[in-house]
Amino acid sequence: MYARTTTILGHPRSIAAGISHVREEVMPQLLQIDGCIGLSMLVDRTSGRCIVTSAWRTDSTMRASAEQVKPLRDHAAEMLGGSPEVATWELAVLHRDHTSKPEACVRVTWVQTDPSQVDRIIDVFRMALLPEIQEFEGFCSASLLVDRTSGRAAVSVTFDSVDAMQRTRQHGAAVREHGARQASGEISEVAEFDLALEFFAGRQRRFG
Repeated sequence: MYARTTTILGHPRSIAAGISHVREEVMPQLLQIDGCIGLSMLVDRTSGRCIVTSAWRTDSTMRASAEQVKPLRDHAAEMLGGSPEVATWELAVLHRDHTSKPEACVRVTWVQTDPSQVDRIIDVFRMALLPEIQEFEGFCSASLLVDRTSGRAAVSVTFDSVDAMQRTRQHGAAVREHGARQASGEISEVAEFDLALEFFAGRQRRFG
């Protein structure tokens, strides 16, 4: 599977309207496009940063959708009050323990490595890190996105609540640092978000 992420640094006061727009306007249209199988929206209500991710069955269907998606993306960015930054990824690992809850939150870790080491990152995450992550308090799901050309990777871990996410910060930092060393990668950023919207493979959770 593959994914396209759109990151927008918008105005915090526009977050609620942006969530409603993505839920009511963007998502229904996006899911009508051939090959689209899911969508999620992460928000930081303090900074105004939003990340909307669409999931696709194949790389070809994702790329073929570019012109159809662009006006939807531009309108959403306008509503949120920011400019969109777009990236495409391979969805290398997706593991879900259960459907996310209304209070769900997500910790995202971005990693940079040499492009030749991308397969190593995938192996380390799948075999060494994921078994530990699954034992985190309040664990809901985890995913790994990779860009084989640039060597970028993004790990998302979803928790049932902000309290559970906060209580795993120290343990999560240790797991993350150990994994980065094993995979010859460098952590470039760690951020936490509310999971405002999620739909994937027939499972959905919506709230605003």
